[in-house]
Amino acid sequence: MLSRNMTIPQGNVSIHAGPTPEQLKTLESVFDLPDNTYTPLYTREQIQEKCAESGVVICLALLENKTIVGFAVLSPPSGTSRWARCRNRMIRELSAVEVARQFRQQGIATRLLSEMFSPVCLEDRIICLSAYSWLWDLACSGMSMERYRHMLLNLYARFGFVSYQTNEPNVCLKPENIFMARIGKNISPKEQERFKWLRFGITSPVWDRPGKSVIENDHISH
Repeated sequence: MLSRNMTIPQGNVSIHAGPTPEQLKTLESVFDLPDNTYTPLYTREQIQEKCAESGVVICLALLENKTIVGFAVLSPPSGTSRWARCRNRMIRELSAVEVARQFRQQGIATRLLSEMFSPVCLEDRIICLSAYSWLWDLACSGMSMERYRHMLLNLYARFGFVSYQTNEPNVCLKPENIFMARIGKNISPKEQERFKWLRFGITSPVWDRPGKSVIENDHISH
C-alpha cells in the first residue's frame, strides 16, 4: 500500500493507493460514526467489499495511518450499465470521491485524485463520472447548488475531465447533474467515436462504415 503524506490541523494525513481487504480490516473510519444529518457513500465495510472486487482501484486518506477520512474509488462499470457495453472493456467509472465533513477544504480530495490518476496505464482508458445533485452535502458546505456544481466541475477538470452530453437516464433526471469523462491519450479516434454513440445508448455497427466519422466537438462549455 503506497502512501504520500500531508499535514493538516488535525494531524498527519497519508494518501494510500491500492489497499488490500486485509489491510482495510485493521483500519477505523470516521464514515462509520452515526450522523442523522448525512449518509456517506461508503462505510469502511463497504469499501472493503469494493476492494475485493476485480478491477477496482481504491485510494484512501488516512489520519495518522489508522483512520479513513477520505477515499476515491475507480471501478469497472456494473453489468447493467451502458458503459459495460464498451468494446475491450476500456471504460472505468470514478464511482466515488468523498472526504469526511470535518476534513474538507484542506486539499484531501485533490491529493486523492492526484494519486488515483498518476498511473500511465490510465491513458489506455476512458474514465467516466456521474455526479448526482441529490447526493451533494449542501447543508455542510454552505454553498448554493450552482456554486457546489461549479466547484466539482473545476476539481475534476484539473485531472483532464471534460463535460459531455449524454441521455443516460440518471444523469438526465436533474439539470444540475454532471457527466464528465477523461479520455486517455492512447484512445484511438475510432474508439472515441464509439464512446460518443454509447453516451446516447447506441451500439450500432454504423460506426464502422468506411469514411464515416461522427467525432465532433460535443463537449459542454461552462
